[in-house]
Amino acid sequence: MLFPSTNYLLLENLIFFAIATAFFAVVGWSWRDTAPYELPKPLPGWFRIWFLSVQFLGIVPPLVALLVWGIWQGNFDVVAIFAAYFLMLGLQILSESLSLRRFQSTVFVMVPYLYLPYRFWQLYEGLNLLSSDPALVWVRYILVLEIVVWIINYGLDLAQLPRLFHWNGANIDD
Repeated sequence: MLFPSTNYLLLENLIFFAIATAFFAVVGWSWRDTAPYELPKPLPGWFRIWFLSVQFLGIVPPLVALLVWGIWQGNFDVVAIFAAYFLMLGLQILSESLSLRRFQSTVFVMVPYLYLPYRFWQLYEGLNLLSSDPALVWVRYILVLEIVVWIINYGLDLAQLPRLFHWNGANIDD
């Protein structure tokens, strides 16, 4: 084991992905007779701002940390933390895309509710993994920012449940 302090991150992420995928497969199979799922239309006016903000804040600061403190300054712990973060973010996007576009399954709605709490854990674990080296203070700030961003995103996702499930009276467009 080349880097024992971070080797478990890969295994941990693979185990989570396997469990999440198995869960989605079982739920998708059990709900196979439901009508094909479609996103509610039209999208609320604030959705674009929310979506673009989460994309920007969820990608740019972690990418800067990965490139500057991880790759350029050669800190393998930072590389491991943010590589795992981007791996799981990519797998979440893939799961959402496949469940919505390929299978048109209501499982789409469940994907963030499984992945986001795990992302909180990942980021918190990253904070604990980093040394108290003053050179990494900005990486810790970025990790805290990401925890806050994804918790807010989770709350907004929860607020959208009535709309996503097309519940009667769910008029939260503006």
